[in-house]
Order: sequence, then structure tokens, then C-alpha cells
Amino acid sequence: MNNKLNRNEIEALLAKELKRFSEFKSKGLKLDMSRGKPCEAQLDLSQGLFDTLTSKSLVKGIQDYRNYGLIDGIPELKKIIAELIDVETNELILAGNSSLNLMYDSVQRAMQFGVLGHAPFNKQGNIKWLCVVPGYDRHFAVTQCFGIEMINIQMNSDGPDMHAIEIAITDPAVKGIWCVPKYSNPQGVVFSDAVVERFAKLKPAAPDFRIYWDNAYMMHTLEKTDADLMNILWAAKKYDNEDIVYIFGSTSKISFAGGGVAFIASSSKNIADIKKHMAFQTIGHDKINQYAHYLFFKNADTIKKHMLKHAKIIAPKFETVLNVLDSELKNLGFASWIKPRGGYFISCDLAKNTAKRAVQLAKEAGVIFTPAGSTYPYGIDPNDSNVRIAPTLPNIDDLTIAMQVFCCCGKIAYFENILKQK
Repeated sequence: MNNKLNRNEIEALLAKELKRFSEFKSKGLKLDMSRGKPCEAQLDLSQGLFDTLTSKSLVKGIQDYRNYGLIDGIPELKKIIAELIDVETNELILAGNSSLNLMYDSVQRAMQFGVLGHAPFNKQGNIKWLCVVPGYDRHFAVTQCFGIEMINIQMNSDGPDMHAIEIAITDPAVKGIWCVPKYSNPQGVVFSDAVVERFAKLKPAAPDFRIYWDNAYMMHTLEKTDADLMNILWAAKKYDNEDIVYIFGSTSKISFAGGGVAFIASSSKNIADIKKHMAFQTIGHDKINQYAHYLFFKNADTIKKHMLKHAKIIAPKFETVLNVLDSELKNLGFASWIKPRGGYFISCDLAKNTAKRAVQLAKEAGVIFTPAGSTYPYGIDPNDSNVRIAPTLPNIDDLTIAMQVFCCCGKIAYFENILKQK
């Protein structure tokens, strides 16, 4: 935008947007753009899961799956997931429906029992964690709840700032890093081969340092072809460094968000250690749900085709968001965003010191976004500019209105901020 506009011109532009804002408020909107939830049409794609088992079904593979046992999951589904993420079945544990649960448990185990024989984190003094930003608020909430000091690492167009990471891990108090390596939350970045390679050969000062590789969007493309992500476990094996990584994921946005199957993959040594501690938590996860997933999907190729059906549903929604951003904000010069190839979010940077105001205004107009600052540890965005947009849940009409409200509020916040400075 032309910063040479005089006060009267800016006030006129602000008045125009305030008038729009008043009109939006009068509509009584109740729209939720706050979380990356699948819409009903996406969930309907997996409705056949309920038809795979009946009261007459034989729920039996290597054992009767209605009974206790198999703490690491049933072999039929393990084979499919192992093929999807390119690991060996002995490097994989299937669990319940929540990968976040597995991540929390992994931090908890490290805090209380240590990692592969090393001292528990809670006996090592001040513990630190690297957080790629903008990032996933629930990751940051996990480390914050354990009192772990979080350090920001900036995301670049090809992945995190690896130079900053390589410097940070010379501190033995740094014990981990949160990553979403494919279609990252919220920017949609896919880590390049060069970045994954540098992760794979990291030599941190702390022998109990782990990369928390949350591959939540491992095949969640918005296009006809999926982006490639180098396999970090296999890359790490080249450097005899496979113990450094935990890979997390789930079928939560493949089948049912509330009834999928989560997993953790790592070196066989890490997996054995995890299973040892997990044995005190459970006698086995929901094997019947795991078996239903196996019966429904049958193989890895079916899942890949299934995900293209998801893409067909949600890609137009992403296009809608991007079109409104382009039409409302592109020529004003104070906002920027990235067109993702996949994932569940669009990251938008508004003018500095305006995101909180814009999100609050949108809430007053009946449109809820994830709170500004949530994409940073402690909820503190140093620039107060980043907003995560979740396009998947609303229908196209609601999405269009929600984004018009967002842009209107972003402009109000921007004009108000300029007037404060004049």
C-alpha cells in the first residue's frame, strides 16, 4: 500500500472497512476456522469402516483380536503402515487413535525414566527444546506443560534454519525438536532432501536428544501427485544415527479424526525401549479398530487412492481462501501468505502488530480463528502478525464469508495501526 497516503485518506479507507464490519456483524455469523478438522464429506469417505465388522465377523488374525495382547499392534495393519512410511515392521508400534498422545507419552517417559538408559530429564536441571516457528500449538503446549524451556527456530521455504539448529544442539541441555516435515503446520512447507539429510546426521551434545518428526500430513496432498519427503530413518542409518529420530503419525485425517490408528516409528532399539515402558501402561490397544482399518483399506495403494478423494473435496476450499486473499489483500502490500501443496492450513502474515487485533475483531463478527500467537511457543508471536487459517471444515459459501471477514478485520487493524503512528 502507498505509505504516502495522508491521514484523511487512511481514515476514509478505515471508515469503509468499519462499515463492512458492521454489516458482517449484523448477519449473526457463527463460523469456526480455528482447527484443522475434516468436514463431513471427508469423514463419509471412510463410512465403510463400520461395515467391515458385524456380530458374525471372525475378528482373528494371529490371535483373537477381541482379547488382550499385541502391544505393538496387529501385523496385518503394521505391514500396510510400514509400507506407507517405508520402515520395517519391527521399527513400528501401532497404538490408539491419537499421535499427540504418543508424543506426550514420549516426552513423559523421557522426563521420568530417561532415554535409552540416560538420566531422566527431570534430574538433569534446566531442559530445553527447539521449536520450528510458525508451528503447531499443541506441540508447544506439551513441552510447556513439563516446564521445558522452548527456543524458536525459524522456518525457511525448504525447512527449518539448519544452521541455527546445528548451533543450538551444541548445548547439552537441548533435548529435542518439534518438526512437521511434510506440508508443515501451518505453512505447508515440505522439507527438502538437503534439510532432511542434515537432520539425519546431527550430532548433538546431548546423547538423549531426539527429533520429534510429526509426519501428520504424510500423504495429505491437495494436488494429483503427492510431494516427496526423504525418509529420515533410512537417511540416519547411513550415519549410524538412527536412534536420533521418533516418527509419529496416524490415520486420523485419513479415516476418522476421532477413531483412527496412531503410530510411532523409530530404530529397533528405541522401539524396544518404548515397548518396555508401554507394557506398564496397557495390555494392548484397540486391535478391533486396527483390524477394521486393515479390512477397509486392504493395502497401501488403496490408502493413496483414498487420499486423492480427500484432496478432491478440500482443494477447492483452499482455492477459495487463496482467491479471497488475492482479491482483498494482494494489492495492499501489508500481508503475505504461502500457497500450500498439501496439509490442512494456510499461513497468513498480516502487518506487524495487528494479528491479535484482527482475530479479535473477527471473533466479534462471529468468525473464530486460532488465537493469534498460537503458532509460537508461549503464545507469543514476536511480530504479532501470523494467523493460521483452517479451510477444511466450512462449506464454500461459509468459507468465502469467513475470509471476507478476515480480510476486512486485517485491513481495519492495519489502518488503525498506521493512524496511531501518524
